Amino acid sequence: QVRLVESGGGLVQAGGSLTLSCAASGLTFSSYAMGWFRQAPGKEREFVGAISRSGGTTLYTDSVKGRFTISRDNAKNTVYLQLNNPKPEDTAVYYCAASSRTAGQLSRYAYDYWGQGTQVTVSS
Repeated sequence: QVRLVESGGGLVQAGGSLTLSCAASGLTFSSYAMGWFRQAPGKEREFVGAISRSGGTTLYTDSVKGRFTISRDNAKNTVYLQLNNPKPEDTAVYYCAASSRTAGQLSRYAYDYWGQGTQVTVSS
């Protein structure tokens, strides 16, 4: 059974930092690209960023470029999302997801497995 479990969410002040983790089990982690999405109340789930199987390539949505960093540790079956200088508009439930596809990771439909999400609230 595949499980993706996010952790590290909480309340953070604008301009601070927070690191989310996503621990994977039940799959060959290094065979999956990993993505982070977020969903704010009343809004669609949106792409935040993704990282390739090896970790050598990352992709971000424009609104988080230069502020958020995705990394992964294939030995620990874990992917991370570091939020630097978060803004109140970054408040959302953050989800990690695993994709077996080789392309198209900007789309939620490219992902095979999802975590349950972790709440991030950025105070001004």
